[in-house]
Amino acid sequence: MKILDLAPRKLPPPDRGVLSAIDWSEVAAMWNGNQLGQLHDWLNERWARLIRNSLLGTKDPEAEFLQGLAFATLALFFTQNANQEGALLMIDDAQMALAKYSPRFLGVHVEPILGALRELRPLLAGLAPDDPCPLYPFTYPKFEYTG
Repeated sequence: MKILDLAPRKLPPPDRGVLSAIDWSEVAAMWNGNQLGQLHDWLNERWARLIRNSLLGTKDPEAEFLQGLAFATLALFFTQNANQEGALLMIDDAQMALAKYSPRFLGVHVEPILGALRELRPLLAGLAPDDPCPLYPFTYPKFEYTG
């Protein structure tokens, strides 16, 4: 009777097809259409698929980049929905994740996203956690990419 099978198993290859299948025009449509909750879910699904088989896991550069975009998306979503505490946390996480990929990565223009987060952060710093968005109308740069 075998209790524990310690035989070595071959690891499946990383799911690199996730990145080759990313249609940045889809991302741009959701970002530019302020469909940020939907975009976060879209990015998170691809991030999860990418890290599932990657030997680097969450340290995979492409996965880290997708996660940084998801953090930036949530920051913009949260500030518009009176969750300034969450927005501040996501801004900090997004800046840390995306800074190393600036000015461009995988064809995505990262610097405009970082610039928007840098401008927004000090406006949120003095707000109560559930205050409304400090900007009306709330605008942020369009999602830009090189196809």
